[in-house]
Amino acid sequence: MRQDITNPPLAARFFAYSMLAGYETLAQSDSSLMPLHGRLRDYPRIPRPAGQCQAPQLAALFAMLHTAGQLQPSGSGLAAAAAALTDSCRNAGIPAAVVAQARARGQLVATAILAYARQDGYNRISNYPRYTPTAGPGYWSPTPPAFFGAVEPYFNRVRPFVLDSAAQFRPPAPVAFDSRPGSGFAALMREVYQTSCTLTPAQRATAAFWDCNPFALRENGHLRIGLKKMSPGAHWMAIASIACRQRKAPFAHTLQVHTVLAVVLTDAFMCCWDEKYRSNRIRPETAIRRYLDPTWQPILQTPPFPEYLSGHSVISTAAAEVLTHYFGPTYAYTDTSERAFGLPDRRFSSFRQAAAEAAISRLYGGIHFRDAITQGQDQGRQVGQLALRVLFTPVTNPR
Repeated sequence: MRQDITNPPLAARFFAYSMLAGYETLAQSDSSLMPLHGRLRDYPRIPRPAGQCQAPQLAALFAMLHTAGQLQPSGSGLAAAAAALTDSCRNAGIPAAVVAQARARGQLVATAILAYARQDGYNRISNYPRYTPTAGPGYWSPTPPAFFGAVEPYFNRVRPFVLDSAAQFRPPAPVAFDSRPGSGFAALMREVYQTSCTLTPAQRATAAFWDCNPFALRENGHLRIGLKKMSPGAHWMAIASIACRQRKAPFAHTLQVHTVLAVVLTDAFMCCWDEKYRSNRIRPETAIRRYLDPTWQPILQTPPFPEYLSGHSVISTAAAEVLTHYFGPTYAYTDTSERAFGLPDRRFSSFRQAAAEAAISRLYGGIHFRDAITQGQDQGRQVGQLALRVLFTPVTNPR
């Protein structure tokens, strides 16, 4: 996904369908995995071949690779990963017939999941009118350095997994725009400005650690180089992997954690994006340069979509609810996921502490106002808690 510079909502969607393929493949051989038919919206019954799968974990890996390979623009590159997996099996002495059966079963399930994905409405988004920013003061407009157009303005029209609709947890309206001194909005604007002027080294480090901006660029004269950072959802998927490795969780449990998390991240992005393009609110960078200080710059590059709600706040809080469900409220871990980007590890006493830090990092970074952060946390908590209820209570009304 980094190679494709996949935007945050779409990356979560890719994670969700890829994980579902692996999950459903393994569930055919592992009764500890709860059935998802009737829990996820419009979810099909997955075909189940006759006979016992000789290598169900291997089949699950093939299913994920095949699904991801079909969804991602650069997915053809995953064929090499599948070939490497096949070679490693041969080198380990696994009979070729067992590998072939696992691959066939994985592809069968992947085909069903891909058909489900094609029905979620995302492939119709390209037919919608090109998004035009709302004209007038107080509304979002593209920001430096690249002035990218708005990302995924119609993501709220994609079929959710557990939500009734993307508008299910519609937040209160943002503080009304009013640039006059003494207004509520002017106070929010000044808070971002003053915070940026007094940042401590610890606050700068926090902002950098949670940046997770796949659109970030490094400028060198007239040359702009994409940094290809991971998305915020990918960061939380990495945290899930860290937690599972630390606990030495079995394969089935690890697969379930990642699948549920990916599903919740996708719905959380839908909820957040629904509000972003309803309120279409101006970013701090635009507002502060226009009304306070024309030379001001945030320490983070502003992502290319409206300000309210804070996506990090929504999806991080939702993710923390999921991981707390699995690992408990005091599960401490060290986040090593940013090493590839030259950032030091960070230690957290809980997932909720990490989510709170991710949320406030957007104020430190100068890219969100306070109300977008706090209301985003509320929405994320609602999404996460709803998902856990839907997924872990007996099915009475199939979805």
